[in-house]
Amino acid sequence: MPEQKESSVLFSLKELMNLEEDRIRQEESSRKAKQEAELQARLEIERRAREDEESRIRAEDERRRSEEQRTREDAARLEAIHQGEVEKARLDAENAARLEQMRHQQEHERQLHALSQDKHKKRLTMAAVGVSLLLVVGAIGGVTAYTSARDKAAAAAAEQARANQELQAQLASLTKQADDEKANMDNLNAQLGAANDVATKLALEKQLAEAKKQAEITAAARAKLRSSGGGGGGNTSGPAKPRAACTCQAGDPLCSCIQ
Repeated sequence: MPEQKESSVLFSLKELMNLEEDRIRQEESSRKAKQEAELQARLEIERRAREDEESRIRAEDERRRSEEQRTREDAARLEAIHQGEVEKARLDAENAARLEQMRHQQEHERQLHALSQDKHKKRLTMAAVGVSLLLVVGAIGGVTAYTSARDKAAAAAAEQARANQELQAQLASLTKQADDEKANMDNLNAQLGAANDVATKLALEKQLAEAKKQAEITAAARAKLRSSGGGGGGNTSGPAKPRAACTCQAGDPLCSCIQ
């Protein structure tokens, strides 16, 4: 009978030990499951932070590429305008030179016709030919000087206009960049205020610091560009038309430069 009682006690102790081992195993399993869940949560937060950063970088790259493309297009448009203005100035000068030459030619023909009626036809005709040659040479020299001066003035005006347009385009580009950077910082601040875990907050604070640094660089570039672009204007009137030197002899009735 005592042996049976002892066996019953041993059986009860064994059952209790088994129950304790089951409890320990369950607690260990729960602890491991909790650790795994925490690890997965942390990995998920890090993954989302990486994806957010990659998305921001991709958006920034896309914005930069778009801005560079727009800058190249603006530069090409300004260059085309500049070339068009220079070409127009050159054509205007050439037309003016041709008209001036035609006027002198018509004047020469009129003078020759008048001389043909004079009794001293031969002498006066020779004089008229000489004077006409001098007038043509003087006119060509004057037109050449006028064309050169007008081309230079047109080129200078076009270059100034191109520089002003380039400055305005750069200022507009920097202003848009500053607006984008401000919007990015506002977005980061909003995300930072809504973040609940330390890893996300650290990542957002790092991004915000970089965004603020870039915004300061952009603001400095805008200020420098504004301070260096205040000039402009100046005299826009064309140069005075040069007058050919008078080479006629005193008393010559056909000379147009003797007053």
